[in-house]
Amino acid sequence: MNIGEASGATGLPAKTIRYYEDIGLIKPDRAANGYRDYGAKDVHRLAFIQRSRSLGFTIDECRSLLSLYEDKERASSDVKALALDKIREIDRKLGELKSLRATLKTLAEHCHGDDRPDCPIIDEIAGAGRV
Repeated sequence: MNIGEASGATGLPAKTIRYYEDIGLIKPDRAANGYRDYGAKDVHRLAFIQRSRSLGFTIDECRSLLSLYEDKERASSDVKALALDKIREIDRKLGELKSLRATLKTLAEHCHGDDRPDCPIIDEIAGAGRV
């Protein structure tokens, strides 16, 4: 199948599919005319990558997951370790987001929100004030 059909089958834009090829995540065959020729295995790999990315895995982590997927001798503990690392990263990011939210909430609570120009939110962003 051509790239448009592969795109339709996976929901990935053709540009993304080309990028994945450029970085070596997939290697479709080439037809006699030089066009990419995606087989069922390529579409499956693309779907695997897409699902991995939707779970928050980076390209390098997807590469590791693909390697583990293809290794029938893999230890499930290796896969679990990647998942647990991702969970720790998500938890860290959630903590950062909660802190940002708390800071913005405090700033918004101290802003009068009226027609006057003074604003603790702008002051904080400019480094001029602390609430």
